[in-house]
Amino acid sequence: MMKRRVFAFCLSLFVLSSVTFAPASAQAVADPKQPSVENPHMHFWGTDDLSSCWTHFDNNDSAGSAEDGYGSRTFSEGQQVDISFTCRMQENFKQDMWLSPNGTILIEIGVRIYSDDCNDQSQCTNLTLTLYKGNLEVAKQEFPAVDNSYNDEQIRWEIPVDGNMTTWNKSQQEPALQVEYSKPGINSFECIVLDCAGEFWFYYSNNEEGMTAEVSFPVVNQSEAIDPDNGDVGEEEDDGVAGALPGFGLLAGLGSLAFAAVAARKEATE
Repeated sequence: MMKRRVFAFCLSLFVLSSVTFAPASAQAVADPKQPSVENPHMHFWGTDDLSSCWTHFDNNDSAGSAEDGYGSRTFSEGQQVDISFTCRMQENFKQDMWLSPNGTILIEIGVRIYSDDCNDQSQCTNLTLTLYKGNLEVAKQEFPAVDNSYNDEQIRWEIPVDGNMTTWNKSQQEPALQVEYSKPGINSFECIVLDCAGEFWFYYSNNEEGMTAEVSFPVVNQSEAIDPDNGDVGEEEDDGVAGALPGFGLLAGLGSLAFAAVAARKEATE
């Protein structure tokens, strides 16, 4: 009888320890470069020549980014001002990112452009932004009215979250923003005395001109990311239990094992 009680007591302690420590060990250490409910703003960084552009969620980490707070390209007089680059996450997500199905993604960037307007003989692309989820295009928008007279221009783009945007899986579906622009350079009589070199500036989050350069995601916990069409919770669940505590399945299994072991020993001694 005493041995059976000791055996059951030890199993109970083992089960209790799994409840106590499993949730703590499953929690990721807060990383300011990663998205979270408390940290939903993705910031833009890059080199001064726009050869590289990257993003992360830490507004205080501008390491490697241009000190002047922007990247730019210069085009000779009359040359087509042709731009295409993509800003991607500096590091992969460590956890999936979940967005509210009723929320809105807000993209804000700042540019300064100097080029001519389109004509019948020119090939043109208005300022165009494309949001990617990994390699999947999820939204695209043209901004035909953007200023091209070398003035700072703040761009604001609101994207309602749809079924393709509620879950962003780690290591393969990080957000990326592509920026495109192509219009003819200026080549006129005034260029004899004026500098008509074309320019394209893209502001980073550490700029001193007051331009906002970030993407705000409506980040929520997994249990809140419910698809309003069918009530399912995202793409990944813990053994079919939405919002289940880490270690819950382990607890149930160990509990069953404990009772089975006690019952078996009881039968053997009777």
